[in-house]
Amino acid sequence: MRRGEVRQARGRAGREAGRRAEVLAALWLMAKGYRILGFRLKTRQAEIDLLALRGKVLAVVEVKRRTSLLAALETVTFDQRERLRRAGRALAAGRPALGGAAVRLDLIALAPGRLPRHIPDAWKGN
Repeated sequence: MRRGEVRQARGRAGREAGRRAEVLAALWLMAKGYRILGFRLKTRQAEIDLLALRGKVLAVVEVKRRTSLLAALETVTFDQRERLRRAGRALAAGRPALGGAAVRLDLIALAPGRLPRHIPDAWKGN
């Protein structure tokens, strides 16, 4: 296998693992009473891994597969968090059914051999 083919195969495997992680995260949220409104939503501001609703809270959910919760939290930069928040607010504003919903940025961290960890409002205050 040539170097380019190896890189393509690694990229494909990474994308597939990411999709599996997002499906697992969605199932985890549904078990907690959330309704999944979308997967991999592309907006002008950012791509949202999962958009979920529970009550009057619209959760913009970032899904990260890492070795630890701390590594997952550190992976999402301040600028990325701001783009995700803006994307969530824009989606909420464009859907009358979501009027009045509070937009929150959540994290679901997945680590090998562990249950998913859902952190509501993961970066509160920053």
